[in-house]
Amino acid sequence: MHSGLYTYIFIAVMALSTYFCRVIALTLIRRPIKNRFVQSFLYYVPYVTLAVMTFPAIVEATRTPAAGIAAFVIGILCAWFCGNLFITAGSCCLTVFLVELILHI
Repeated sequence: MHSGLYTYIFIAVMALSTYFCRVIALTLIRRPIKNRFVQSFLYYVPYVTLAVMTFPAIVEATRTPAAGIAAFVIGILCAWFCGNLFITAGSCCLTVFLVELILHI
């Protein structure tokens, strides 16, 4: 088979599996969810998924993992104390720049 055909097959399988998961959820769960544990779990799933996908990219996107880890720590601190996305992103970028500048002098 041609490798382009494999790509279309993989996309179709992913689309169908995503569609079936949503259809099954809509057909099986018809009432509002009252369980606090399940509500809490469903509330935090998007944030956990985003964190799991983002953290490896933070560490591997820099020239040295130390710069990525330092930016991650600074980003958490800025987000916790300031909460401003622009300041947090800017301080993370500045941290990566400074750490890599120091390490590669």
